[in-house]
Amino acid sequence: MGKKVAILRGINVGGKRKILMADLKDLFADAGFTNCSTYIQSGNVLFTAANDLSETEISKKISAAILVKYGFDVPVIVRSANELKAAIKNNPFYTGDEAELNQLHLTFLNTAPEQDHIQKAESANSGEDKFIVANRDIYVFCQGKYHQSKLSNTFFENNLKVTATTRNWKTVLKLCELAN
Repeated sequence: MGKKVAILRGINVGGKRKILMADLKDLFADAGFTNCSTYIQSGNVLFTAANDLSETEISKKISAAILVKYGFDVPVIVRSANELKAAIKNNPFYTGDEAELNQLHLTFLNTAPEQDHIQKAESANSGEDKFIVANRDIYVFCQGKYHQSKLSNTFFENNLKVTATTRNWKTVLKLCELAN
């Protein structure tokens, strides 16, 4: 059994696609996962899954269960606890300085983008905000507020042609702490 983190995109934002965290936890348990818990209202679920299921299979299983129960499609990206720990360790923008935490974000991708799409995204970025694509993760540094940056999930999805969802660095650190 392996510890996993599911990061759901676009639930409980602006009152749309609402799923109570207690209900989400139950949905994971009903799907056969154990040790299920949630963190904050934005769709972060920690759980244990059988090792015979891939992250892609888990994502599809949870998305399908949400569609059946709630009637809307929710992209789900799954990472192991070890992958999350490695993503934190490998962030080129993270120096451990508490003052910079509000400027850092991690965008999770469902698959690694193709190199030509990465080049397209890099050429389209012309602001003070910076990003680095590393396999299925994008490290984002924002000079100002993230919601004012053009480095949104939509920007990355349109340029990289993969599904994306972003969490602020404090949330990433907390998810890693809870998963380990």
